[in-house]
Amino acid sequence: MNVSQVNTSLKCERDTSVTSILFPCLYAALFLVAFVLNSLAAWIFFQIRSSSTFVVYLKNVVMADLLMTLTVPVKALTDAGLGSWHLRAFHCRYSAVLFYTTMYISILLLGFISLDRYLKIVHPFWKCALQRVGVGRILCAVIWVVMLSLALPNVILSNHMPPISAGGKLRCTRMKGKMGLIWHEGFNYFCQVVFWGTLALMVVCYTFISRKVFESYRASQSSSDTASKQTTSKVFVVVGVFFVCFAPFHLARIPYTLSQTRSTSSQCWAQNQLYFAKEMTLWISSTNVCLDPLIYVFLCRVFRKKLTATLSRRPLPHGLGSLTESTTRMEMPNRGHCNTNLDLGHQ
Repeated sequence: MNVSQVNTSLKCERDTSVTSILFPCLYAALFLVAFVLNSLAAWIFFQIRSSSTFVVYLKNVVMADLLMTLTVPVKALTDAGLGSWHLRAFHCRYSAVLFYTTMYISILLLGFISLDRYLKIVHPFWKCALQRVGVGRILCAVIWVVMLSLALPNVILSNHMPPISAGGKLRCTRMKGKMGLIWHEGFNYFCQVVFWGTLALMVVCYTFISRKVFESYRASQSSSDTASKQTTSKVFVVVGVFFVCFAPFHLARIPYTLSQTRSTSSQCWAQNQLYFAKEMTLWISSTNVCLDPLIYVFLCRVFRKKLTATLSRRPLPHGLGSLTESTTRMEMPNRGHCNTNLDLGHQ
């Protein structure tokens, strides 16, 4: 690939008449909701002891989502064309890289959560190293180190400062040289593998979980039809939210990336359509930082109880004792952990 060829393909100026108004508003609303939800989730989660791999993974998802949320205002400002070109350059080189990296860290952690649920529900008597808290912490550290290390070249190789276009606009790909464009494209392919591989893992794990829970209801001669519907709906929510948030973006990202990193014969209007599709699906992906806290409520019984107590701020009825005592007494079957059975009627 020749750099001059790439620069030729980048001469098409983007039509931002719609995106510069629409997306800053969408991201501003997203930031307000996500910051409140994830700050509250972080405050609650770090009062919960990391006594299981499930809690360890969820805490790391909270950290990734909170970091991603903090990059949103910079994206909103640059999309709106506000601030100097230095802010745009900062977004291209640092903020956007952190935005994408934390998104894929969250995706990988959600995959490990599904594997953790599978091991604890389908094979509860297995003694697997993956279920040790220490191993869970090591896996989280490895995910962070690997993803940040792979993303670092995108920071280092975004070291060109090309002429600013009319209106003070700067396209991120114009800050990259030949090696920067090659690494950017390769990293995008790697992220595609991460997403689709994680989605496949989640589908397999939650399918086996659904079957196991259904068989458990049949064996206990309970209302298996109702239980089966509840199980199916809860599994659909987890996998469905993951698919709806991330799949459209990953379908749109490959053709968009190719249009930015390679010499193409596509017309300018086609490149603008790809840009709009990428930005629209990227915003949809970003909404996952608002939906993850709802999944915490959905999956984690202790989180749900602490959230209810925090929001109500009402003293417990006389005779029930302190919140800690009451919660401990109700959570004894799981030793105070988040629900290991997806709250599917086993407790």
